[in-house]
Amino acid sequence: MAGNSQRKGAIKKTGKGNPTAGSGGRVRRGLEGKGPTPKAKDRPYHQAYKAAKRAEKSSAGRPRRKSGTEAEWVAGRNSVVEALRAGVPVTGVYVGEGAERDGRLREAFAIAAERGLNIQEVTRGELDRMTGGAVHQGLAARIPPYEYAHPDDLLDAAAANGEPPLIVALDSVTDPRNLGAVVRSASGFGAHGVLIPERRSAGMTASAWKTSAGAAARLPVAQTVNLVRQLKAYQDAGCMVIGLAADGDVSLPQLELADGPLVVVVGSEGNGLSRLVSETCDQLVSIPMANQLESLNAGVAASVALYAISESRR
Repeated sequence: MAGNSQRKGAIKKTGKGNPTAGSGGRVRRGLEGKGPTPKAKDRPYHQAYKAAKRAEKSSAGRPRRKSGTEAEWVAGRNSVVEALRAGVPVTGVYVGEGAERDGRLREAFAIAAERGLNIQEVTRGELDRMTGGAVHQGLAARIPPYEYAHPDDLLDAAAANGEPPLIVALDSVTDPRNLGAVVRSASGFGAHGVLIPERRSAGMTASAWKTSAGAAARLPVAQTVNLVRQLKAYQDAGCMVIGLAADGDVSLPQLELADGPLVVVVGSEGNGLSRLVSETCDQLVSIPMANQLESLNAGVAASVALYAISESRR
């Protein structure tokens, strides 16, 4: 009997004598709220979790640059419809109260609904304020700041495809339509990305997005603080750097570097390549023209050069 009393005391001391300790008590409460089994990437000891952490760590030193802290606005019925057609990453469509429902407005609503975009009706005064007083015709679209890739990401894209890098760099190209055209050609002819300087250069605005005809959603655009320094970094990584120039040493058809790791630098139509960029290039290449007085804008020059390079890589 003494042994029994000690046993009961032990049970009471540990709390096991609590009437809630049965199958419907503390055990059930302990199982509540745990939810479904976590995904593999969320389990600290799973390989998928460790791989994700390694990827985060490797990209931690490559901060992506944004085009600005504020969103950009596309104002006007034609502009908004064209932006939606081109796949520009619109985050919201805003229509002024009492705006006439014409064909363009209805098309904008239809595309926005198909893409699952938010459509909001606001007062005319509010629309004036959001678009900075632009002629919006009762319709505007909001575009978030563009997120630029890191210059090294372009090399990684080539490595991931098992291909020699092909990168297009722009020197002092200030027209966003030219940038969009270059992005479109670079995507079409197998380049791995476009590099632009942070200053004195066109950025990925709504106009550049539209001109790229959706290619900007597929091809990374990287931004660098110092173009010359980044070109030298690409050279250190094994790339040859060629610059397009009217007085180039080599004519494009005779280019022998096309099938290797290559960076093609395109200058502005008016001034061409800057002195420091020109001196950094391993080779200056000219595009043969029937009339020496004619010149090509950056978008066309990049297209011609990329076509010739892609043919050499076949």
